[in-house]
Formats: sequence, structure tokens, C-alpha cells
Amino acid sequence: MDESVFLSLGTNLGNRLTNLQNARESLCPDVEIIQISPIYITQPWGYLDQPEFLNQVVEARTELEPLPLLYFLKAIEREMGRSSTFRYGPRLIDLDILFYGDRVVTEKGLQIPHVRLHKRAFVLVPLNDLVPNFIHPVLKLSVHEMLEKVDVEGIQKL
Repeated sequence: MDESVFLSLGTNLGNRLTNLQNARESLCPDVEIIQISPIYITQPWGYLDQPEFLNQVVEARTELEPLPLLYFLKAIEREMGRSSTFRYGPRLIDLDILFYGDRVVTEKGLQIPHVRLHKRAFVLVPLNDLVPNFIHPVLKLSVHEMLEKVDVEGIQKL
């Protein structure tokens, strides 16, 4: 099955623009990018004493099922040099599955739609650039409606 997926990309260590580019390039050919949001400079979330992030969202198509897609993304993170830190800590690259079509997936280590995406402006702002009318399959709200409920202060388009 060739479904549309939405992935978030974030980085706040090293050459952040290069990190995003390398991550996008590493997705191919298993994940075919359809469209790319602008890049945003965003403040850290969760743990504040760290550098600003660059965030963006890509829409893509893949034949990988959700769990193999997660493993593929985690392998890219490792290959790019991401090392484990603490929760919400600095990271060379962070790749997350936001939506996988309109599927709802709950498995050990994977929840789709992403469990906190509706609370995260750094994800909703670039996602809104791509698909403002996409409906969250659990919350039944559009991306734009979710964005209206979060604080977007401090988010700047690069």
C-alpha cells in the first residue's frame, strides 16, 4: 500500500540546515517526498536550556508499514550520528511520524497520530503550510484548528 505520511524533522546541534538536508536525502528511495514545508526556527520544548531548533515537515509516500517506517527513521537518526541524551534534550536529528494516512496505530513504542502533535506549535506551523485542512483521525480537528489552539510565539520562518 502506498500511503501518504507526514514526518517531522528537527535539529538543534551541528550544521542544522545540512542535518535537515541529509535527513531528507536519506529518506529516498524507501520514502518518496511529495512536498516540503518551509524551515522554521523554534524555541526548545520540554527542556529549555539548549540551542534553538530548526523544524520542518515533509509529506511523503511509502510502502513501508508504520512499524518498519519507524525502524527506518530511527536507523537514519543513528547513521547521521544521533546519540541518546535525555528526554527533550538536544539532538542532531529527530524524525517523527505525525500521520500515516488516516490510520490510528497503537503499538509498543509507536503511536500514530503522534501523541503530542496537537500541543506542539513547532510541528503544527509547518504542517499547516502543507495541509491545513487535514483532519486528525482521533481528535476530528483540522491541522489549522489545532494550530489555533497553541501558542506560536517565538516561531520564525527561516
